[in-house]
Amino acid sequence: MSHPRRVLLQPAYVLHRRDYRNTSLLVEILTAEFGRSALIAKGVRAPRSRWRPLLQPFMPLLISWSGRGELGSVTDVEAAGRPVHLSGERVYSALYVNELLVRLVQRHDPHPGIFALYGDSLQALARSPEAEPILRAFEVALLAELGYGLMLEHNASDGGPIEPEALYCYRVESGPVPASGREPQDGVLVHGRSLMALGGALSWDAAARVQAKRLMRYVIDHHLAGRPVRARELYAASTRRLQTSVDSNDSEADGEQHH
Repeated sequence: MSHPRRVLLQPAYVLHRRDYRNTSLLVEILTAEFGRSALIAKGVRAPRSRWRPLLQPFMPLLISWSGRGELGSVTDVEAAGRPVHLSGERVYSALYVNELLVRLVQRHDPHPGIFALYGDSLQALARSPEAEPILRAFEVALLAELGYGLMLEHNASDGGPIEPEALYCYRVESGPVPASGREPQDGVLVHGRSLMALGGALSWDAAARVQAKRLMRYVIDHHLAGRPVRARELYAASTRRLQTSVDSNDSEADGEQHH
């Protein structure tokens, strides 16, 4: 499906951007009506471009563009609200959300539910003291919108309800089945309480968070067909740098005490 010749002031978010030629950008945007689209923003990197401060991630926008086929051209950009303020680890969480949308959502495939989910998730990341429950909820809802919904209420063997204390082996193709306790060759071991927390039926505890993160990484990686998630690598590298800095400061402090 090719997008129309001209689109006017469509609510949108920038998911990804990269330099194009001398002064332009290639931007991936998400809209409710037209889904994910790739656009050229000509001259936007020029110092006096009025679009330059607007075409940023995590900012609600109104974007106009024209052209048919895979690549349109931006004709106007307006702010549709204040940018979502994210800092520290929340930036990496939001970049992870953006990357999943770029990797999993097909271009020009409208998903109003995903657009609303994205905006709500950004706001939640900015407000909530904890990011992981928001990321798990986003992953589950995104996969459901794309037709890859998880089975979180019933086991796949006999259709019986998930029991919170029972152990299951979750496989992407079939869902959860009662497990013996041995690590499966395919699938992930997870307790029913963790599945129920993912589905919103139970509150989170520490064990459920660990198991749910492992399960969702397994499911997401399956749908990405082996493609790496760059945001995970960026976060891991940032954590290593921070730990190195802390260790270095501790060593310097110990040295000063010995003098």
